[in-house]
Amino acid sequence: MKAVLMSGLGGIEFLHIAEHPDPVMKEDELLVRIRATALNRADLLQRRGKHPPPKGVPDILGLEMAGEVADVGTGCPGWKPGDRVCALLPGAGYAELVAIPAGLAMRIPENLSFEQAAAVPEVFLTAYQNLFNVARFATGQTVLIHAGGSGVGTAAIQLVRESGGISLVTAGSTEKIARCLALGARAGWNYKDGPFGPWVAEQTGGRGVDVVLDFVGAPYFGMNLEALAVDGTMVVIGTLGGADVGKFSLRTLMSKRLQLSGAGLRSMDTARKIRLTGHFASFALPRFADGRLVPIVDSVYDWNDVGEAHQRMESNMNIGKIILRVAG
Repeated sequence: MKAVLMSGLGGIEFLHIAEHPDPVMKEDELLVRIRATALNRADLLQRRGKHPPPKGVPDILGLEMAGEVADVGTGCPGWKPGDRVCALLPGAGYAELVAIPAGLAMRIPENLSFEQAAAVPEVFLTAYQNLFNVARFATGQTVLIHAGGSGVGTAAIQLVRESGGISLVTAGSTEKIARCLALGARAGWNYKDGPFGPWVAEQTGGRGVDVVLDFVGAPYFGMNLEALAVDGTMVVIGTLGGADVGKFSLRTLMSKRLQLSGAGLRSMDTARKIRLTGHFASFALPRFADGRLVPIVDSVYDWNDVGEAHQRMESNMNIGKIILRVAG
């Protein structure tokens, strides 16, 4: 098969398409011919040598894909060649073929293209996991979503809306905020206008939010704690602004009974990913089928232009997912 490989670590000049051994399918797996994959921040880090794949995973970028089943393992009843599927991957999505445990495969609703379906697994599963399983989000609660225009941000806004909650977002442009509001966010704050704390207090009548989904990290740490309501939960999904937090007082944690948690799907064991996929699919696939949930696609690139796609993500201009169409 062909795949996007790296001739070294660093810039986009190291990305190139070349031959790579085909994956070997196990009895409980599906062999999938990939039609589309999507970019994630982890791809940029892996390209620079800062986020290596888990042990046993090929050194090929790509944490999700959409495609057609090419072959079915003997232990996979209910599947057949030609079935359209999308799935979360530990890596190796920038390729023509991938072998996946059948339990990770989600059937693509008929109304979604491969490009749209490739925009679903990583961001929606990340948002679902951290909202419902980690933060234990409940109907009527308020969530502060940083990087609201990102893939995970746009997914989280929709999941909160569909679950009867309220979302407040921060983003870096009026265009991104407008898109978040159209997806169901109640209000948005442009972080370039200054600290978000007073705005959150105004929006919540001084109460604070029940959940914070944070992608920024250290620069927002103190403000996030102040923005949380009593018994609130902060989930750290990314550290785009830095990971090292300076001194802070534990009194805020204690006085508000706050909970802090970290996120990460890539290192989660397969059995847990399968359970997560099943719960998410039951909730979300009917909603994708009837349009209540929609994949947010920023742009689609031919995989020969993978370098340009990486530059698009690095510019931080995208709203939603950047897709690679895989030729084959």
